[in-house]
Amino acid sequence: MAKIGYIQVTRDCNQKCIICSNPPNNRGLSFEKAKKEVDELKKKKYDGIILTGGEPTLYPKLPGLIKYCLKKKIFPRIITNGQKIADINYLKILKNAGLQHLHLSIYSYRDNIQAKISQNKNSLKNIRRALDNLKKIGGITVDINTAVSKYNAEHLSKTVLWLISHYPFVKHFVFNILDPFMNRVSENLDTIPKLNDFELELRQALEILEKNGKTFRVERAPLCYLTDYEHCSTETRKIVKNEDRMVFFLDKRGKLIQDDWYYYKKADSCRVCFLNKICAGLYTLGGKYYDEKELYPVFINPQKIIDKILKNQ
Repeated sequence: MAKIGYIQVTRDCNQKCIICSNPPNNRGLSFEKAKKEVDELKKKKYDGIILTGGEPTLYPKLPGLIKYCLKKKIFPRIITNGQKIADINYLKILKNAGLQHLHLSIYSYRDNIQAKISQNKNSLKNIRRALDNLKKIGGITVDINTAVSKYNAEHLSKTVLWLISHYPFVKHFVFNILDPFMNRVSENLDTIPKLNDFELELRQALEILEKNGKTFRVERAPLCYLTDYEHCSTETRKIVKNEDRMVFFLDKRGKLIQDDWYYYKKADSCRVCFLNKICAGLYTLGGKYYDEKELYPVFINPQKIIDKILKNQ
């Protein structure tokens, strides 16, 4: 698997998502600073870079930075909310700069839910245009990122069905369980799902994707809630492969190497779980977010999961 680093290029955004983990703070990278961060990742033998934000398409130097990454032989991607690439001319600029891969963030196939979370009534309409544009111009791999909240947890499978039915060129999906510590989520506690809010729908979504030949990953979900799909846990894959991740934040965190699971906690019941050593646990366990009673031990052979991961399944 490729070793991927992250660079926040701007914290500006054209939506006001109530679950945003990196909201605007009037900060952005100079082009020279951005190039230095690319150089550092290259020096540390990273294979690729995800340019993120905020909303990276609002970064004026994005096409130039994409070109610079390619010049340095480090593969660039972006994570975007899709609003600006609803303009096909701008999308063509990015493609002409060399962009070959992007992650498109979408919360729901339902207009009202997408609008509620993004605080943008035109959000889903623009995402549809963006996907139509991506299909039209071709040549750009499209992954789907979905942050799982209380508001979309009960129809994850329907969102997946809608996407693969209308946009079959999308091959990979990433589901992120909310980070309660971060910014707007901590201000909107009603958005945080309980684990059983998404357990069944997430499984149904993964089954649909598997049956349709799609690949997928899940972040911040403990393995006891990923039955049969434990090998698709981002954290477990990193534990098994002993991988780290470097992120350049545009806030007090600065440069951060994510190589431990400090914010992940485990319940007493996890001690007897056969998967304990390859499970990160539950992000932000305890307090007002999650209860350790939601976790339970699993008694299956961890080696089967490890073997799947090492075979890159």
